[in-house]
Amino acid sequence: MSQNPVTQPRVDYQTDPSRYKHITLSFDGELATLALRIDEDAGLRPGYKLKLNSYDLGVDIELHDALQRIRFEHPEVKAVIVTSLRDRIFCSGANIFMLGLSSHAWKVNFCKFTNETRNGMEDSSRHGGLKFVAALNGACAGGGYELALACDDIVLVDDRSSSVSLPEVPLLGVLPGTGGLTRVTDKRKVRHDLADIFCTSVEGVRGQKAVDWRLVDAIAKPAQFAQVVRERALQLAQTSRRPGPGAEGVALTPLQRRIEADRLTYEHVRVEIDRSKRVATFTVKGPAGEPPVDVAAILAAGAQWYPLAMARELDDAILHMRTNELDIGTWVLKTEGEASAVLAMDATLQAHRGHWFVDETVGMLRRTLARLDVSSRSLFALIEPGSCFAGTLAELALAADRSYMLVLPDEPERQPTLQLSELNFGTYPMVNDQSRLARRFYEEDEPMAAARAAVGRALDGDEAARLGLVTAALDDIDWGDEIRLALEERSAMSPDALTGLEANLRFAQKETMLTRIFGRLTAWQNWIFQRPNAVGERGALKVYGKGEKAQFDWNRV
Repeated sequence: MSQNPVTQPRVDYQTDPSRYKHITLSFDGELATLALRIDEDAGLRPGYKLKLNSYDLGVDIELHDALQRIRFEHPEVKAVIVTSLRDRIFCSGANIFMLGLSSHAWKVNFCKFTNETRNGMEDSSRHGGLKFVAALNGACAGGGYELALACDDIVLVDDRSSSVSLPEVPLLGVLPGTGGLTRVTDKRKVRHDLADIFCTSVEGVRGQKAVDWRLVDAIAKPAQFAQVVRERALQLAQTSRRPGPGAEGVALTPLQRRIEADRLTYEHVRVEIDRSKRVATFTVKGPAGEPPVDVAAILAAGAQWYPLAMARELDDAILHMRTNELDIGTWVLKTEGEASAVLAMDATLQAHRGHWFVDETVGMLRRTLARLDVSSRSLFALIEPGSCFAGTLAELALAADRSYMLVLPDEPERQPTLQLSELNFGTYPMVNDQSRLARRFYEEDEPMAAARAAVGRALDGDEAARLGLVTAALDDIDWGDEIRLALEERSAMSPDALTGLEANLRFAQKETMLTRIFGRLTAWQNWIFQRPNAVGERGALKVYGKGEKAQFDWNRV
């Protein structure tokens, strides 16, 4: 069914702590506490109540924003305690009634964003030194336990009743959709037979058994719980690279954007939608003016510092288009500006690695580019006169499913170029831990060495094609027709088949926990979300809470 952009409610991913309805942030030296008190009457859409600290997309939008605030506005924080302000309940997971009412597309986008938010916690722990302790002060089920699994350490209150559980299979006929199955095995290393029992039981596991099965790291009696959590958080904080107390943060000021029927406009990013062709053109403007080159000037620029400002805008544009424009299946990626300015920015990023603000900005760029990789849209990059696909912005071309470069041998002053920098060789890894260049060349020595030898050189289309850095280099006679045909052919193909094709080709060769979450787990869940055993009239997800028994088709498929 086609989505009407006028009648469908638009989801806005921008918020701030003054507008939070579900999350409370508090700070105590090098520790922060992110506490859930989910307002059951403040669901993002009507028709369900967020009871028992269950969540919907609106809660995760707040969680994502809260994490950003901690990263950038509170560099003194080294460890975050994730807990609940409700008595005897941590989180009961994704709201089941919301899922039962939602379209397939909504469920899939919801799961993807919650996955990315939890992946972002692990990304910050690994790359930024921000550590997380899940303080489970009560029952923790489904997506609530998946939130805990994203943390570095899990402490469960030992009150004879509180447990951890992943009850989706027996209760709902679906899978733990935000990485639960994969993290239980790959991260927690729960033995597979014990994981089988755990994931097919409704009541969950509590007390010492949860420790013995590796489902949690520690338990504590109610009287000692807060102290044990604090001590473990402080121990984790000692392993953090963040500056700690005394460091001043950078305020994340609201994005300046204009949203129109067929256009999104930010300072550095522009998206133009052609609905008749089902194509959106993303144009990223390169840095302009004299860039700050020392840490003091960078901090003074704050949220307006180009690499951070651009990354925030691009991230918001990706999320907006993914959720609100389902029919727009092809994204064309363009840049405009001076390549020299982008390379100067890269040199500054490289020179000040190790400073918390620079590192967090690189982290924001890394996560935004990774969000582009896992978006189920066809990505075509067009390298034209006035482009600045250089260094960090060359990652956009390397992320594309295809990249086309115009060749103008008779107009050297207009000849577009592609330029690599050192940052293209591992600074912005994909979720499979490969650079996009390493993915492109399957880590083979000869093409990787040739690409590295080209760092700093302005490559025209012919040389970029010879090095394998673009799909095709076309002259101006063929350019218009070739691009038109490529886009028309793409738009005529099955979007379902293209999603599967792109995901398999983008993440070939190397697997990680995250690629298995986005690949194997997500593919199965997407299938299950459409099967009658889950979402039919008598499917488990549909009859939950109605006092009826699910009716299954017992054929194994």
